[in-house]
Amino acid sequence: MLSLSLAIPTVNTLSPPKPKPKSSLVQTASNQTEIFPSRVFVPNRFGYKLQAATTDVANGKISVAGEFSEEEEELPEGLNKELMPKHVAVIMDGNGRWARQRGLPTSAGHEAGVRSLRELVELCCRWGIQVLTVFAFSSENWIRPKVEVDFLMSLFERALKSELETFSRGGIRISVIGDSSKLPTSLQELIHEVEETTKDNSRLQLIVAVSYSGKYDVVQACRSIAEKAKHGNIQLEDINESLIERELETNCTEFPYPDLLIRTSGELRVSNFLLWQLAYTELFFDQQLWPDFGKDEFVEALTSHQQRQRRYGGRHS
Repeated sequence: MLSLSLAIPTVNTLSPPKPKPKSSLVQTASNQTEIFPSRVFVPNRFGYKLQAATTDVANGKISVAGEFSEEEEELPEGLNKELMPKHVAVIMDGNGRWARQRGLPTSAGHEAGVRSLRELVELCCRWGIQVLTVFAFSSENWIRPKVEVDFLMSLFERALKSELETFSRGGIRISVIGDSSKLPTSLQELIHEVEETTKDNSRLQLIVAVSYSGKYDVVQACRSIAEKAKHGNIQLEDINESLIERELETNCTEFPYPDLLIRTSGELRVSNFLLWQLAYTELFFDQQLWPDFGKDEFVEALTSHQQRQRRYGGRHS
C-alpha cells in the first residue's frame, strides 16, 4: 500500500455518486466509435458554450474541426478568481468500467474519455488555469492486453493529429512526459512535432503523462544528478530539493507542483503519479467515471480546493 504524507484536510472529499447519463457515443457503419463525433450528445450539465468538434472520417483518417474560445468567461457562482489553482492534475480513471456498464467494448470507453479531456481543456482555458497535467498511460499499463495497448497508442496518435491545429490556434502548449522510448516510433516522432509546434503557446500548458511512473521520474533525476557529479559539474553540497526539481520531467513547466489533484471513479490512491510533485497537493476524489466527469464535477473539485487552508506545515494565527 502506497503511503504519502500529504497536507489534506479531514473533511470528506469523496463526492456521492450521481446518475449516469446515457451513452453519448456514435457508432459508425464500420462499428467503430468516432473520437469527436459531430452528433455527440452533450449533457445539460455543461453550462458553457462548447465549441463542438466535428469529424470527417475517410480512408481511416480522422480530421477534426473545432475551436477553443479565445475569451475567458465569468466563473461559476461560488468560485473566486484569486483562488483558482495554477496547476491542476487529473488521474483519468474509469474508462473501461464506463464501457462495460453500457455493454460496449473497452475501446469505446477510452474514446469517450478523450471527449471528456477536451471538455476539461476547454474549461481550463476559459477559467484561467495555467497548467493541466493528465495521467493518460502509466508504466504499469504496459501489462494490459496487447490489443488494448495497441488501441490506446493508436488513439493517442489520432487524437494528437486531429487536435494539433485546434490547440495551436487556441494558444495551448502540449508537453508529453514519461518514458517515450517504449512508444511506437511514429508516435515518438509525432510527439516531437507537436511539442515543437506548440512550444511558444502560453494560454494553457497541457502536460500528458504517457508511459509515466512517479518512481522512475525520481530515479531518472537521481541518475542525471549522479552523472553530473561524476564529471565534476556539481558538488555534493549542491544537491538540494531545487536541483532535484530541475531534473524531474515536470521541468517543462513554470509550475511543476500541482495545486489540486483530481481522481475519478472513486479510487482513493495516487497510483505512482507525480510522487515528488504531489508533496503538498490538495486531493479530491470523485465517484464519477472519467467519461462522466464534466463541468459540475470540476466546479465541485475547484470549490473544495478553494475552501481549504494550505499551511505547508505552518500555522495560521
